[in-house]
Amino acid sequence: MRAVLDIVIIVLDLYVWLLIASAILSWLIAFNVVNTRNQFVSAVAEFLYRITEPLLAPIRNFLPSLGGLDISPIILILLIMFIERVILYYIYPNVI
Repeated sequence: MRAVLDIVIIVLDLYVWLLIASAILSWLIAFNVVNTRNQFVSAVAEFLYRITEPLLAPIRNFLPSLGGLDISPIILILLIMFIERVILYYIYPNVI
């Protein structure tokens, strides 16, 4: 059972890194540092959008409009960190 919890922690950590990559790529696209006409950039952006958007969209719908500032990735990262801590401190020690 601890192996399953370890895999869950690894997947949550990986998802945090995907959220960070998605946010950075969106900034690079917004400031025209990278060109979305490039097929590789477009494929990476589409992949990151499809992976992160299902969890970010409900948070965006819940938050009030802050203009051009999108803090939904930060809130999701904090939520993931909370879930990881609950697993590590409360669930993991009680599993044999």
